[in-house]
Amino acid sequence: MLQFNIVEPLLIKTIYARTGKCVCEKGELCMKRERIDQIADLLDKRGKLSLEQLEEHFPDVSQMTLRRDLVLLEQQQRIIRIRGGAMSVKEVQKVSGEAYAKKTAIHTDEKIQISRKAASLIEENSCLFMDGGTTSMYLAKELPDFNLHVFTNGLAVAVELAKKKNFDVTMCGGQVLKDNLSTATAVSRICFENTNFELAVISASAFTPESGFSCGSQIEADFLQEVQRRAKAVYMMLDSSKIGKIMPHTFAHMDDIDVLITDANFPDDIKKLFVDKNIVVM
Repeated sequence: MLQFNIVEPLLIKTIYARTGKCVCEKGELCMKRERIDQIADLLDKRGKLSLEQLEEHFPDVSQMTLRRDLVLLEQQQRIIRIRGGAMSVKEVQKVSGEAYAKKTAIHTDEKIQISRKAASLIEENSCLFMDGGTTSMYLAKELPDFNLHVFTNGLAVAVELAKKKNFDVTMCGGQVLKDNLSTATAVSRICFENTNFELAVISASAFTPESGFSCGSQIEADFLQEVQRRAKAVYMMLDSSKIGKIMPHTFAHMDDIDVLITDANFPDDIKKLFVDKNIVVM
């Protein structure tokens, strides 16, 4: 192994790129840092990579180590982990903007848990509504590519859904709400006048037992209330970080939903409140 007293960073990168070996005094730590930076660079260039593709780029690194690298990069908010791999935050920003991308990159484990549970409940040939929340974007990624008609008011969600060749996607119009990149209209009754869907899968920005499920916009709250009136069943996706928070506008209470889909950290005492009302909790 080459020995240097003073090594220029560019020289270190050049030697590492050619040999895969670190020449600085920190040894493995330097190699790990270089590898993580390379993974981030690859994702920025390619947009999305599976674990199998990452293994091809790093044949001497175990899948477990690569998974840990992805967790670290996600903690640094440089990437977003998805099922079987990861995508660049910059890729999300292309269609959603910086604010939405930041929301997508927090509480990802919980959102992935919830979206996988929700996906398992949706049957082929269904007609459903999905809102524009970041958990819905994860759900769009998790849904199998079978015959499905989806209505959505989420711009980024619609883009993700459109990638599935067997989906029939309808985008609901209206005013663009920039905070969550969704649309809503003050005349939502007209928007849904000739629209039918069996299931509404929606999410909330905040929840307390007293105030119910709430969001930041009155126009959005009115829109979601109309969605619930049109649906035969309402599934609420709520990660545990939203518990105890209150937003200005309530759009639903516990009695308004049929199924609560949440993560493993959801408080047992709050869960019991739903169960006592005969609401299914997953």
